[in-house]
Amino acid sequence: MDCPVCPQTQLVMSERQGIEIDYCPKCRGVWLDRGELDKILERSVATAPAQQAAPMQQMPQQTPPPRQEYQRGHGDRDRYYEREQKHYKKKSIWHELFD
Repeated sequence: MDCPVCPQTQLVMSERQGIEIDYCPKCRGVWLDRGELDKILERSVATAPAQQAAPMQQMPQQTPPPRQEYQRGHGDRDRYYEREQKHYKKKSIWHELFD
């Protein structure tokens, strides 16, 4: 069977734990036949309760230190506002002629 992603590349069939897996050696894509994914899921569910039998120790949760909010007062203005802002009108061409 050809790889659906890579044109003209044959899929290689491999068997792992009784499940046939087709993979592409070029793009490393894995392809499963009908029912193979169900077999993998059934095996993972069967082994999951054995893994959950041991109780997990909970790590003590540490709360982060409280954030100190910074509130700006009237005296904390930026340097930009400390300068006196003067807005000049753009000079027109008539101003240059009749100067």
